[in-house]
Amino acid sequence: MTHTHAASAAPPPPPPGTVPDEVRAAGRLARPVAPATSRRGAGLGEARIDGGFWANLLEVNAHATLRHCRDWMERLGWIANFDHVAAGTTADAERPGWQFSDSEVYKLLEALAWEHGRTGDARADAMFEALAARVVAAQDDDGYLNTCYGHAGQPARYTDLSAGHELYCTGHLLQAAVARIRTTTAAAEPAVADPLVTAAIRAADHVCREFRPGAREQVCGHPEIEVGLAELGRALGEPRYTAQAALFVERRGRGTLAPIALLGPQYFQDDVPVRDADVWRGHAVRALYLAAAAVDVAVDTDDAGLLAAVERQWTRSVERRTHLTGGMGSRHQDEGFGDDWELPADRAYCETCAGIASVMVSWRLLLATDDVRYADLIERTLYNVVATSPRADGRAFFYANPLQQRTPGGDLLPDEVNPRAEGGVRAPWFDVSCCPTNVARTLASLPAYTATVDGDVVTLAQYAPGHLRIALDGGSTLGLRVTTRYPADGHVHVEVTAAPARPVTLRLRVPHWAGGASCTAPRAAGAGHGDPQPVQPGWAEVRRGFAVGDAVTLDLPSAPRLTWPDPRVDALRGTVAVERGPLVLCLESHDLPDGADLADARLDPSAPPAAHDDGATARVHLAPPPRPPEGRPPFTTEPGGTGPAGAATDVVLIPYHRWAERGPAAMRVFVPTR
Repeated sequence: MTHTHAASAAPPPPPPGTVPDEVRAAGRLARPVAPATSRRGAGLGEARIDGGFWANLLEVNAHATLRHCRDWMERLGWIANFDHVAAGTTADAERPGWQFSDSEVYKLLEALAWEHGRTGDARADAMFEALAARVVAAQDDDGYLNTCYGHAGQPARYTDLSAGHELYCTGHLLQAAVARIRTTTAAAEPAVADPLVTAAIRAADHVCREFRPGAREQVCGHPEIEVGLAELGRALGEPRYTAQAALFVERRGRGTLAPIALLGPQYFQDDVPVRDADVWRGHAVRALYLAAAAVDVAVDTDDAGLLAAVERQWTRSVERRTHLTGGMGSRHQDEGFGDDWELPADRAYCETCAGIASVMVSWRLLLATDDVRYADLIERTLYNVVATSPRADGRAFFYANPLQQRTPGGDLLPDEVNPRAEGGVRAPWFDVSCCPTNVARTLASLPAYTATVDGDVVTLAQYAPGHLRIALDGGSTLGLRVTTRYPADGHVHVEVTAAPARPVTLRLRVPHWAGGASCTAPRAAGAGHGDPQPVQPGWAEVRRGFAVGDAVTLDLPSAPRLTWPDPRVDALRGTVAVERGPLVLCLESHDLPDGADLADARLDPSAPPAAHDDGATARVHLAPPPRPPEGRPPFTTEPGGTGPAGAATDVVLIPYHRWAERGPAAMRVFVPTR
């Protein structure tokens, strides 16, 4: 079902433990976010996922998705755009792709850099170098790098800041360079050792000259340059980049961008300054990239007021504008947030890129504040948005992630560019194909989001089978082996494989839904284990001198549970959802009796759902509601608006992230109860 360029199988990855020494050394502490504070995320060389749910997605990403993205962009001419600029032939042919297609090439470069840093795969490195060479060749003498503006036959530079995405593309270039710096020996001499890093530095310097105070005091219609500048400033120890990122954040919300038809200034977050906003609004990805940058600036400049503003926006937006899956964005017309409590299931947009941007914001807030709420939302979003997008083979994706599909999708173009949102079927590529490359870079760097380190405190924020060797202050190491089937069950076993000669603290996250959890810890180093102790949602903490072989065990409840919507969510009144651990479940038409219609299903909440594989079974009644009188609107004077309950039957609910894997299907997360 994919085009021929991506159909052949890739060779297997190098096995765990075969990462070349020089790659392991360079990438040990490599991570996408590196604030100048004591708390940090685990480095790619410190955390290895080697089994279970996430290991499969990482392997598919490495050996199918990366090539798939490269092949599609080659096929469509998006990469060749750089060749035309380098050759000076931009006036000879029409440029393919949207004005922001450069950014997809940069996100792929970032993904390849993280993948090489994670596994040492020489093929990922070779693909990076070949692609980077074509990009670097297109850079202008003054550092400007863009294939849509500023050359023969093209509009002049920075003549459409509202919709041109020039700085947005540059921001993704800078993030690709950061990944390269942190995962190779180029970290020591970045300006000399790596052509892409050199190009990124020149591009960043160009932006600082062009948009400095007294020059172009404007912003880009799509935030992203801010995140790129902030992280490049961290990677290189260059305060000018941090200062320019701060300037862009402060300029936002001043009404400087030209409006786009039918979309007001809030679409760009250009209506209210970041410090004054109480909630995220407008285009969801834009809002979240901006929020991530604001956290970066706040942390690096010790700006408590700016950090508090983002925390305030996060809280209200999560409480009132976030779907059960963690998806953000309710409206299709602007890919944006709706009003408070505007959370329809069937018209939920929940763009995959918005889910990834949500993870970016929450991760930064977790590092800044240590508040467990942020880790909880990251987990919800990873399992139910990020993992939902790619098909099992890594060669097709969801762009939007609605919580209800009324009819089975059937308009997929299996070997062509598809519309970005509709259809209910994963597509190999889109007219705006930001999601595949965003998924690729996120999965390639995922191990860095599993743990945090703060002095001698190591926190497991997400659970997956694997090994951790965490560098503590003073040069010592805490080694951990995590064994778990999570999320299929809630048992997490953490064995110490290397221990420093002093007490340290190990913390395990107890999710907010995990009432009745328990933790078993050793009595003392090498002295056996105590009895299970109840732990409340939050951080379960064990501090002591550990010995090799000691183990800490966390047991989380894994029974399916009913989840009811807030009564202020008008679109969901009279419905209920089923969750199991961190997984949102859904009812898919494939699992109904022959001839049954999903629209006729009514879940019986008096019969508790039961565990079934990694999903659940639930009691439903299947009976069509009464038909309205012919030729009249579909309303009735009968209370309740439904007919007889119908015959009861037990049906299977599957994890939402797997919906439509068996073919087109009708689906719903929230099922009516009457």
